[in-house]
Amino acid sequence: MPEFTTDSNPELPQPARSSQPKRKCSKWYRPTVTNTVIVVLVVLLILPSRATGQFGIDTAAIMAALSKMQSLMNTYIAAPLKTINQYEQSTAKYEQEVMYPIAAINQAKSSVSQFENQFSQVSGMFSTNVSSATLPQSQSFESVLLSRNAGNVPTVSSQFQNVYGVVMPQNAASPATRTMTDMTDAQAQDAMKRAIEIDALADTELSAADKMGQQIALAAPGSAQILEAEADVWVVRANAYTQAALAELMRTRGIDLANQSKTAKLAASDSTSNNGLVNGSLTHR
Repeated sequence: MPEFTTDSNPELPQPARSSQPKRKCSKWYRPTVTNTVIVVLVVLLILPSRATGQFGIDTAAIMAALSKMQSLMNTYIAAPLKTINQYEQSTAKYEQEVMYPIAAINQAKSSVSQFENQFSQVSGMFSTNVSSATLPQSQSFESVLLSRNAGNVPTVSSQFQNVYGVVMPQNAASPATRTMTDMTDAQAQDAMKRAIEIDALADTELSAADKMGQQIALAAPGSAQILEAEADVWVVRANAYTQAALAELMRTRGIDLANQSKTAKLAASDSTSNNGLVNGSLTHR
């Protein structure tokens, strides 16, 4: 029995092919009901369950943080500030009612105004004219002495000589008498010059005191201490001027005593000379 092979005999009949068309495979990305359902489910899983605020921060978290911050501020800031405010109010009340009461301040200002009026009247007494000279030269000299102007000090010497004269010439008196007279005139002029300067200083002090009194009457309680300190400085200055005036009085008194001593010495010397002359005249008899 002969062997048949399909490879060696091309004329052998081929098996019949099916007449039905082949199914093409559908691609996975093509829209189908199943794919659509799957995509919708994935999208629903990805989307958030609820909306959030701006920048992705939850509004509830922000409100909770703000509430916590407000609570901390009320606890650690508001409470201490409230205590400080209460303390300041009590301090201000103590100052207004005890240390600087309004009624006492107004009363003090009223008293200062009254004192200032009285001081003005007293100051008017110092300006009263006390001139008493009647002759022309003495009137001119007196006006200089009562001028209360330190600029008139250089004219005192010439005015003094016009009234009291100059030291006597050498042949008119003994040297001791001339020396004592010169010293007496010098001290008298010094005292007169110093008196004019002290009058000018007194006017300056009175003017400063008037200004201070006016400022104190209008001053606030806080600035009154500053004015008081300045017034204390003027008191020290016034004491210094008083000491200068007292020293001038002491010098004048010293010259007066020296003149009395010199007069006694001259009298003793003259008495000795006269006794010698009397004894000599009696002896020669």
